[in-house]
Amino acid sequence: MKYITIKDIAKKLKISVSTVSRAFNDKADINATTKDLVLKTAKELGYRPNPIAKKLMQQRSYTIGIIVPEFVNAFFPKVIIGVQEIALKKGYQVLIAQSNECYETELKNIKTLEDSMVDGLIISLSSESKNTEYYQDLIRSGFPIVFFNRVNNQLNCSKIVFNDYKWALFATEHLINEGYQNIVHLKGNEGISLSNERMRGFMDAHHKHKRIFDFAQIIPTGFTIKDGRRAALEIIKKGTIPDAIFAANDPVAIGAMQVFKENGFQIPNDIAFVGFTESQMATIIEPPLTSVSQPANEIGKAAAQILLEQIESKVKFKPRTITLNGELNIRASSIRKK
Repeated sequence: MKYITIKDIAKKLKISVSTVSRAFNDKADINATTKDLVLKTAKELGYRPNPIAKKLMQQRSYTIGIIVPEFVNAFFPKVIIGVQEIALKKGYQVLIAQSNECYETELKNIKTLEDSMVDGLIISLSSESKNTEYYQDLIRSGFPIVFFNRVNNQLNCSKIVFNDYKWALFATEHLINEGYQNIVHLKGNEGISLSNERMRGFMDAHHKHKRIFDFAQIIPTGFTIKDGRRAALEIIKKGTIPDAIFAANDPVAIGAMQVFKENGFQIPNDIAFVGFTESQMATIIEPPLTSVSQPANEIGKAAAQILLEQIESKVKFKPRTITLNGELNIRASSIRKK
């Protein structure tokens, strides 16, 4: 099948290529009759604009990339849906990559998306992402980047974050109000701001309620089910069993719950649990897990809106941070039987 070009249309109508181009671009210096004839002929011949040529001419691919740590947690797919909703309305396609919680894979994903000539990136850092050098270079070069959820505050770029501190405080307060005395926090990975913010909320809830606090109540863990299982096994091995656990996220809480149940503990009678992120697993596990829900779709929309603003900005773009709120969904895993 022959690919019809504007040269074919010009030859058919015996006019110049520049006249055909002006008709397609709706220029003011072409009369309406000629323009209508060009458009009619183009349709008859089955002409379609060459998207690659258009992108090269405009120096834009109309494609953005998004990199997430994992797909197991429903949070990230919901964010992606939000990104796509905004991007598609603006005429952009979305390329999606997963780092699988690995910094090297994350970096390879970024380079692959750069090679695909994406106009900008939306990124949630992997649990291993501590080296910010490559990101610093990209940001200094003016390449549009927006980080969300898992961000690094050393990076001077736009960020969409959740009020992790406030909701971690509320989640811990819920356990305190239920009457739990010895509460442990399974902390997320170092170097990621949300880990520190959730830990800070946990600590300040104790201070607010004049509870004695010891740093031994904070156990560095991670973000995966394996991390939760490992932490729970260590707690059982030491014999220092708390009566409640507030975990950095749902997978960690669920991993720990599994181990305690396997070792004969009753939830919440022997030990209570609260997670974070409101994954689908939270409602499936038995008993259902109390968790803080985040507006994942809205996070995706906000990230896409800011990224496209930066891509299309005619002046130097000033980075900004947007902080969103959520809610605490209380379920059987943390409700103390009176």
